[in-house]
Amino acid sequence: MHADLLFTGGPVLTPEGRTATAVAVTGGRITAVGHDEVLDLKGPRTRVVDLAGRLLLPGFQDAHVHPVPAGLELSQCDLTGATTAEETVAAVRAYADAHPEREWILGGGWSMEAFAGGTPTRELLDAVVPDRPVYLPNRDHHGAWVNGRALELAGVTRDTPDPADGRIERDAAGEPSGTLQEGAMRLVGRLTPPATAADRLAALLHAQRHLHALGITAWQDALVGDFLGMDDPSGAYLAAARDGSLTARVVGALWWDRERGAEQIPELVDKRKALSHGRFRAGTVKLMLDGVAENGTAALLDPYLDRCGCATANRGKSFIDAGQLPKYVTELDALGFQCHFHALGDRAVRDALDAIEAARAANGASDTRPHLAHLQVVHPGDVPRFAELDATANLQPLWAAHEPQMDELTIPFLGAERAAWQYPFGALLRSGARLAAGSDWPVSSPDPLQGVHVAVNRVAPGSTDAPVFLPAERIGLAEALTAYTAGSAYVNHLDDTGRVRVGHLADLVVLDRDPFAAPPQEIGRTRVAMTFVGGEAVYAAHEA
Repeated sequence: MHADLLFTGGPVLTPEGRTATAVAVTGGRITAVGHDEVLDLKGPRTRVVDLAGRLLLPGFQDAHVHPVPAGLELSQCDLTGATTAEETVAAVRAYADAHPEREWILGGGWSMEAFAGGTPTRELLDAVVPDRPVYLPNRDHHGAWVNGRALELAGVTRDTPDPADGRIERDAAGEPSGTLQEGAMRLVGRLTPPATAADRLAALLHAQRHLHALGITAWQDALVGDFLGMDDPSGAYLAAARDGSLTARVVGALWWDRERGAEQIPELVDKRKALSHGRFRAGTVKLMLDGVAENGTAALLDPYLDRCGCATANRGKSFIDAGQLPKYVTELDALGFQCHFHALGDRAVRDALDAIEAARAANGASDTRPHLAHLQVVHPGDVPRFAELDATANLQPLWAAHEPQMDELTIPFLGAERAAWQYPFGALLRSGARLAAGSDWPVSSPDPLQGVHVAVNRVAPGSTDAPVFLPAERIGLAEALTAYTAGSAYVNHLDDTGRVRVGHLADLVVLDRDPFAAPPQEIGRTRVAMTFVGGEAVYAAHEA
């Protein structure tokens, strides 16, 4: 049989290394991997892609991403490009002035390090938008910046108590200062007008185009459901899966309502069945165990420090009762659900591993493939448990570098010993753990090659003078690429993807160069030239 598609003339990354120079694709699957002999499959209708020395590799898969909120934010007040308080406020003013018809000013993506203590004030917003409510989640979506009008509509005053799962930041007089952390975001977020079904579908397709341009052929949406005013993307996925516009392969992680218990499990079973169609499957449950370190809500075994280096009374927040978590995870595992944990602090990581251990003890070995995302602080004693329990470490590599949020809002409050336990990629790999990788976009860039750069160098792309962040935790280029391909494919139960192998789906990426042929410091310069899903081109750069 003649091939539908032939790649030739460049290195091909196979499970054994860069061991091939040609690949044939027929009927959406890889039918030959080798060298010049593969060219015998060329026929009159075969499309030939000359790699010209560029690297061909499996399509990237993002194991933890939020495309629909990201797409919506791109169409609203997008603050991701601002780096200072002045730039951020100016961007809000410009958006509000350009959209006088908007009842609410929505969007987000502001950077915590742009503001003293990571907590901007309502007065800054009141100065530029005094008459309409403003609700703007920050880049990590664990806090929101609001103006006085929004607080007024929500009835939030100095007498409003902090919710159990959040905190209202207050000024010296006890008045709400304009930043709402974690569950406190709901106080205002519940009032914001929801996006329409058409808006959500458009956001998904916009995000899909962007992800394909970055070489991403599949992903796991880490929040399918309603949470803190974020729009449930499930309807958009179903619509796109049914009409064929969903070209990526997507796993949806159903949101575990942390205000409820095991009584919601039958509902999750029903959702799994109702929401799985075509290229979208919803067989995962997302359990958000804690918050983030920058605002003191990541769950730690020992207390945070204050600015003077003294222990405080704060150990962060556990959003799901650690005593009940093993029961929940055991029941979910028995029902065939994958558990996707948000576990950022060392206490949250341990709670998740303890729950997986309980499920293994009760149910025996299973193929549910639990994974823990973020893993900012991992106690060294817990590192080997990942391999022992067959729990995948789901990395967000871009965060493992020196930058203001790390140096000013995290390290001082962790202390030197605990700060050295952050993002232990190397230690996990050496212990035998399986690595997957993702971005948490819109929290950070969804570009896998930028993440690979940091995983290998532990320095932010483009940085020329920052010190290497915990050098022993660097991993090799092949290992980093494997995390973004085969590792995430394993997490997504997409076992016929993630590798260039005969019989696998032809989800493939052509880079604009071979990053193995250049120094590691240049990885971040690499770009995607072409992306294929099932042998069909879904992205091609102009020069490709």
